[in-house]
Amino acid sequence: MTNSADNKLSLWSLAALVVGSMIGAGIFSLPATFGRATGGFGALIAWAIAGGGMLMLAFVFQILAERKPELDSGVFIYAKEGFGNYLGFAAALGFWAGTCIGNVSYFVLIKSTLGAFFPIFGDGNTIPAVLVASAILWGFHYLLLKGVKGAASINTIATFAKIIPIVCFIIVLIMAFKRDLFVLNFWGSANVANLGDLSHLNDYGYAGHAAHGVAAAATVAEPESLFAQVRSTMLVTVFVFLGIEGASVYSRYATKRSHIGIATVLGFIGVLCLLMLVTMLSYGVMLRPDLAALRQPSMAGVMEAVVGRWGALFISLGLIISVLGAYLSWSLLAAEVLYSAAKSQSVPKVFATENDQAVPFAAVWLTNITIQVFLILTLFSTYAFQLAIELTSSLTLIPYLLVAAYGLKLAWTGESYASNDWREHKKDLIFAAIATFYALLMLYAGGMKYILLSAVIYGPGTILYIWAKREQNAEIFNHYEKILFIIILIAAIAAIWSIATGVISI
Repeated sequence: MTNSADNKLSLWSLAALVVGSMIGAGIFSLPATFGRATGGFGALIAWAIAGGGMLMLAFVFQILAERKPELDSGVFIYAKEGFGNYLGFAAALGFWAGTCIGNVSYFVLIKSTLGAFFPIFGDGNTIPAVLVASAILWGFHYLLLKGVKGAASINTIATFAKIIPIVCFIIVLIMAFKRDLFVLNFWGSANVANLGDLSHLNDYGYAGHAAHGVAAAATVAEPESLFAQVRSTMLVTVFVFLGIEGASVYSRYATKRSHIGIATVLGFIGVLCLLMLVTMLSYGVMLRPDLAALRQPSMAGVMEAVVGRWGALFISLGLIISVLGAYLSWSLLAAEVLYSAAKSQSVPKVFATENDQAVPFAAVWLTNITIQVFLILTLFSTYAFQLAIELTSSLTLIPYLLVAAYGLKLAWTGESYASNDWREHKKDLIFAAIATFYALLMLYAGGMKYILLSAVIYGPGTILYIWAKREQNAEIFNHYEKILFIIILIAAIAAIWSIATGVISI
């Protein structure tokens, strides 16, 4: 892509890319997702783990931007620089594929939102829903081909537009917040009968919730250990933070290199505050079983319970703006990663081909064709939205792990550090170690199912890497890369067999 002055992005545009990428479908699904899994205490622990881990990752991106200013398109290039060609390719493929599936989740949620008003769309995975989503997909395809700068400007406007209903939601819930309800929900009891006498809620106008809670309790699992409750939220917390690398991916467009780290940390802190407020305040206006029973987007259901039907309409409109803006951000990120991987000779050179607007059109085409295929596959999935967000998280955690590990490797070996820079060296080592541990912990929390499903993409996707190496007449794998590829293929075969026999349900 052209790096002209008029194509540069300011600090606030970079921060908007980070916020715009992170605030999408996930935040609107939090009340029901957390309501099904845990109570207020478990939610606080989950956000402390996710917030702390992702903050360390944000710091690693900032450290790498400063320590390795010559490396652009962070997620992919850091993995390649640190661990070789094939793992660099795997980081690019995982991030790109995760972005594609994440965009599918956006379309599913938009149609599910409309399904509350137009039953023909169902839960977002009906034939009419897929047809409408496909029309939107190719409309955005045309917009993306018009150029990164214009799309980034639209994203900045969409970012501010979608924050407004979220802030309004938070203000309304603060005003409606009931301490007694929050206390009842705090320990995550699944059985309403164990929550004590609910008759006093009538004084607050919550008699409906108290009565409905008994019926809704069936949607909440039987009481689990606190660890199990927290673990069941982990992939969702990862999903809502995806996009934290937005400024790093666009590092070569930054007006100043120092803006990359600042935009990443500022965007992260702002989004974390919004996510925690949306989650915790919801426990103060509805019983946990009622939250668990809400259809997605559950934020609309919470708003409706507090202010009436217009609240659901207001949040639904905000969601559509939010999701379309985030879709644009993620599509830009996906195309940029493919383009950078092609420039670095990790995928076929055709994906570095640009049109007259300096847009890598082959990368955009492959991205949107892939999204279209996954949209069609949602017709055969019972829980399309949940599957999409958890698989997206699992796929993207691999690149995050490699980035954190590269930061750890730099700090451990002392590369790029001056001999008298021991304080900075030690601090960076701690940040990178925590970020690496966090990524490993999240992969474990997600479970073997999503690791196997990820292998279904990593295995066949390696065709792009083999194609690129044949173009260059270069050795395809070294010894350890060959072993890694064989392991991935075995995992992919195991996953396909498990799906075919019903061991893994999608």
